[in-house]
Amino acid sequence: MAVAASILFAACGSGATTAPSVAAPSAAAPSAAASAAASAPASASAAASAAASQAAVVSPGASASANCVAQDPNLKVGLVTDVGGLNDKSFNHLAYVGLQRAQCELGATVDVIQSSEQSQYVPNLTTFAQKGDSLVIAVGFLMANAVYTVATQYPNVKFAAIDTAPADAKGNTVNLPNVANLFFHEQESGYLVGYMAGLMEKGKVGKATTNTISYMGGLSIPPVNRYIAGYIAGAKAADPGITIIGGYSQSFTDQTIGKSIGLNHISRGSSILFQVAGSSGLGYLQAAVDKGVYGIGVDADQNYVAPQTIITSAIKKVDVAVFLTIQNVKNNSFKGGDNEFSMQNDATGFATPNSVVPQSIVQQVNAIADQIKSGQIVPPTTIPK
Repeated sequence: MAVAASILFAACGSGATTAPSVAAPSAAAPSAAASAAASAPASASAAASAAASQAAVVSPGASASANCVAQDPNLKVGLVTDVGGLNDKSFNHLAYVGLQRAQCELGATVDVIQSSEQSQYVPNLTTFAQKGDSLVIAVGFLMANAVYTVATQYPNVKFAAIDTAPADAKGNTVNLPNVANLFFHEQESGYLVGYMAGLMEKGKVGKATTNTISYMGGLSIPPVNRYIAGYIAGAKAADPGITIIGGYSQSFTDQTIGKSIGLNHISRGSSILFQVAGSSGLGYLQAAVDKGVYGIGVDADQNYVAPQTIITSAIKKVDVAVFLTIQNVKNNSFKGGDNEFSMQNDATGFATPNSVVPQSIVQQVNAIADQIKSGQIVPPTTIPK
């Protein structure tokens, strides 16, 4: 079944705008990490020794566009992915898209290291920090402690932390002047796609013939849960009598468990599945394809993954946040601490719906979006108990 295979094995192909070139680290990369380990705390040193040789280094190719600006030798940016990797078709991918845009439009020299396990976060961030890059970008909530560890060792290097803020060994958040914490109002996007799902179910549109919808998160962490909280609230606002079931795959990479959970939710009556689980979520959407129901993507517009299945996606413009942060570094307007991205600066919302969604429903969801933007509706950030 060709369509099914294109989802389940999507993580094997490139999801980037320009296909990245992935290779083992150059001789310089492990050396940098190893040298950094010598001056790092014992825990960081151990992590560096164990993981420095495992990181996948990506060197984005120069854009072919004739409109790209000349390279700025003073603007060097390193990006470290979380374990989802560049081909998650979600926020790691979007961070890479923003990096490429900065390469073309700002002349940035850019490099990427893909992490395959959490123990690599500290050595991978250290590799770029020790090189003296203008900005080091950490992708993902799970990097909070790694960012704190490395940013405090390199106070003269600027960092950006996507979905998180530096946290010490006790888990306490510590705002640092050299770290920009990039936070999103995911609950806004979740509310909008939930409202759409609720209207689809209420009107029994297309394959949405049950009174039940569902969701699957990867891990129960704040950015995931904000999406889900909004989704539940939006669906219930559209149809107070709707049934919503959900769960977590406990992974951002395991597509098999994602599909298994999806099949379970469908067996319990769900006809619209919303994934907030990175590559694991692709398995969840695969279940929707196999059983002929609808899916909702996350972060990026994932309609291309399964055009007949994905009715819309909850949007989170990580690419825009990455680009603007690099631009701020170039313009000497970098801001440490919390940086918020929401509908107010066009960073959240929903993707253009599939044609199966009636225009009457799209118009209603657009009206809700206007009310969120104006502050008339404030989607919740926590999942009801």
